[in-house]
Order: sequence, then structure tokens, then C-alpha cells
Amino acid sequence: MAPPQAVPVQPQATHASQTPHAPQAPFASQDFPGPQTAHAPQAGHAPTQPQTPAPQAASEVPRTLQYRFDGPEDAPVLVIGPSLGTTWHMWDRQIPELAQHWRVFRYDLPGHGGAPAHAAPSVAELGDRLLATLDGLGVQRFGYAGCSIGGAVGADLALRHPHRVASLALVASSPRFGSADEFRQRGVIVRTNGLEPMARTAPERWFTPGFAAAQPAIVEWAVQMVRTTDPGCYIAACEALAAFDIRDHLGRIGVPTLVLVGAEDKVTGPAEARTLVAGIPDARLALVPGASHLAPVEQPAAVCDLLLTHFSTAWQDAPAAALPAPPLVPGPPTPVTPFAPVAEIAAAPLAPEAAGRLPDDRYERGTKVRREVLGDAHVDAANGSADAFTEDFQELVTRYAWGEVWDRDGLDRRTRSCVTLTALVASGHLEGLAAHTRAALRNGLTPAEIKEVLLQTAVYCGIPAAGAAFSVAQSVIQEETTPPA
Repeated sequence: MAPPQAVPVQPQATHASQTPHAPQAPFASQDFPGPQTAHAPQAGHAPTQPQTPAPQAASEVPRTLQYRFDGPEDAPVLVIGPSLGTTWHMWDRQIPELAQHWRVFRYDLPGHGGAPAHAAPSVAELGDRLLATLDGLGVQRFGYAGCSIGGAVGADLALRHPHRVASLALVASSPRFGSADEFRQRGVIVRTNGLEPMARTAPERWFTPGFAAAQPAIVEWAVQMVRTTDPGCYIAACEALAAFDIRDHLGRIGVPTLVLVGAEDKVTGPAEARTLVAGIPDARLALVPGASHLAPVEQPAAVCDLLLTHFSTAWQDAPAAALPAPPLVPGPPTPVTPFAPVAEIAAAPLAPEAAGRLPDDRYERGTKVRREVLGDAHVDAANGSADAFTEDFQELVTRYAWGEVWDRDGLDRRTRSCVTLTALVASGHLEGLAAHTRAALRNGLTPAEIKEVLLQTAVYCGIPAAGAAFSVAQSVIQEETTPPA
């Protein structure tokens, strides 16, 4: 089926950042308005005056996000969040319809789309900044739709601030995004090579092959969005996704939730969507054929219809006077039936019991830190090879080395990695150097900084020891920092 025709979007006023925006989508009608510029609103849309944030000290991290409004001022607010590496323009083709019924609030992630590059270290921090932005605008209760990390922000808000979220749509989202190793590895590659490897592989992650071949302009726009993102903010978002895991808390999401996923999404696909639906008490699943990860871009009409249906029927506890008008969605002459999931809903997977796990806080902290530093694969291999003879030793290492020393506040993890590399070289224990070279990269050291550490060991630990260490570290660095083909 041919891709749907582009729908022009007339931008309205923008706020909160006076920096130029990233490339606008090729299906938008005009360039992004410059600083302090407001364009004439569409018919039926109330104008919004540009606002400038109060001056802040250079060392003060802003608590707000770059945002824009579309739609009438007296309509209920619908917040829409972007995915990693994109800007609010990924939703351009839904705005004409959504803004007829809601006051649509879109935001950019830090360092995306020209937003100030103040990295947010966690999904919860992104949610806090979003709430601070909405608080400053007097918005207390809102519907929320978000794609990928934008969906994670919405789920986090529904868990921590349930009184603020009236209804929720999770698009191409997941209760846990792949493995922590995957996203930390992505951060290592960006720290070493910049964003070009991520930009080059974005189309295959985001779009089906047929769409990418038929829409080269949109593919190039997607690549440019990634290229214009701040690398530090991209890495921080990867770290936020690596740490995000709400699988044990889905039952506490108490608002009507639409889980929407592209049928061909290889990033957060139907399996992850079914996990969300099985865990959230009031959730329904919508599977969009012919779409991959950026379903709102690839199948804009289908996604728009699903959002219109969901938010017009599942706006929880809203005053009757504030309910949006019924959406104008084309349909058959027969009576419209309630929205039903397109695909079956699988049973929620049961988390395996952790055998032998002791209810000791140091052990739990140590397991978390050990996985964050060394990676899931290393820890799983160590635990998997343990038997009755060695399991107590593995517990000792986890509890004391990782739950106490590595978890102390006195040194940051970068410094602890420097110390550890030096100690391994000095003691000749090169069998652990490969794992801790990987850990150093994950903890934020660059290959150049690791080289300086090993040069220092050559002076104080001896040339032969340092030479052997360089050989091990060189192999690990080449493996870890080589971008995907």
C-alpha cells in the first residue's frame, strides 16, 4: 500500500528555547519559526504568545523543557512526547486532527531539536522537568501520549503522579527497553564516535524497508534529526533507558491506557506491547500493520484515528463540560462499536524467582551496581557458572565489593575505574582487565583516557606489565567502540 499523503501543519507559537530548531520534517509546511516569533494560528485555534524563561545562573540546570502548543486555549490539554533522537516534529501529521479537540502540548527532550543541552540522567528526571513546565503554565491534569522514551515518561508519571494523568497512550514503548547492556553500549559508541553511527542506522530501526525506499526525503529528515542532537544528552537518555524497568509496577497504573505498536517494530515490538497490556489493569492493544518503530510517521492516519478514539472515550474523571467533542473519524454506515484490540493479548510473563537470593540490602545494591558496571552478560555468566563450591564467593563479591565499596559516594565511578585498572595492572591480574576495561567505557572513560591510565601504570608498575595491559585493552576498545555495520 502506498504511504499516506503528507498533511501540512501550520506551526503556532513556540516557547522555552531561543535556540534554532533541528530540521523540520519534510511533510511540515514551513520552516521552524525563529526566536520570539509567533505565526498566525489556524482557524479555530487560539493564539499563544511567546514566553521567555527567567534568566538562570550558568551553573543552574533548567527544570523545564522546550515546548509548543497547538489547538484552542479552552480545550483539555493533551501532552505528546517524542522518542529518542527525534523532535516534536515526529507528531506533525497528527496535529491537524488532534488540535481540533485538544490543546496539544508537545515537548523536546534535552539537547534535541535545538533544546538546551542540559542532560537528564533518568526517566523520572524527564518527568519532573515536564511537570515543572506544565506547572508553570497552570496545567494540572492532562492526557498523555508518548513514543518510546516518551512513553516511558508517561508511564512514570502515571505511577508517581496518578492524579495528574487523565488517560494514557504508550506508543512503541516497553516496561523495560531491551537490555541495560545494549543502551550502555550505545552510549560507549556515541562517546567514542559521535552520533554518526546512530544517525546512519536510524532508518532501519525506525521504518519498514518498503517505507524507507519509497520515502527518501523522510529518511534523510530522520537522519538529520539524530545528527543535530547533542551527544551528551543522547548518552544520558541511553543511560536513562538502561535503568528504566517498571515490570513489577504495571499493576499500579490506574488510568485507561492504549498500547499502540507497529506490527513490524523490531525495537519495542508486539511482545513488549503485550507485556504492557497484560500488566496494566485497564489497557487495550492496537497493532498497526505496515509500521515499524516510528509508527506515527509511517502510518500517520491509522495512529491518529486510534489516538482520537482512545482519548475521546477514555478521558478519566474529566468534568463533563471539558470533554472533547467526538472525533470526526470516517467509518462504515453501521453503528460504531467500541474500540477493540487488533491483536490477541498474551498472558503476562512471570518473573523467575531468584534462587538463593538473600534479603540483604547490600546484596541487592551490589547486584544492581555490578550489573550497571560490568554488564548483564558478565554477571549472568558469573552467576551461571557458580556451584555449591563457589556460590558463597560470588555472594561475597556481590555484597562487599559491589554493595559496599563500589556503592560508596566518596568516588565517582569514573575514578573507581581508573583505580581498578591501575590495581589490576600492578598486581598482574590481567584476567580481570578485559571486563574492567569494558566497565571503564561504560562508566564514561574515553579510549584516550584509558590510554593515559595505562601510560601512568607503565611508569609505576613497569613496562612489561603495561605492555600486556595495552594489548588486552586495545582488543576490548576496538570491539566495544566499533559502530554497527
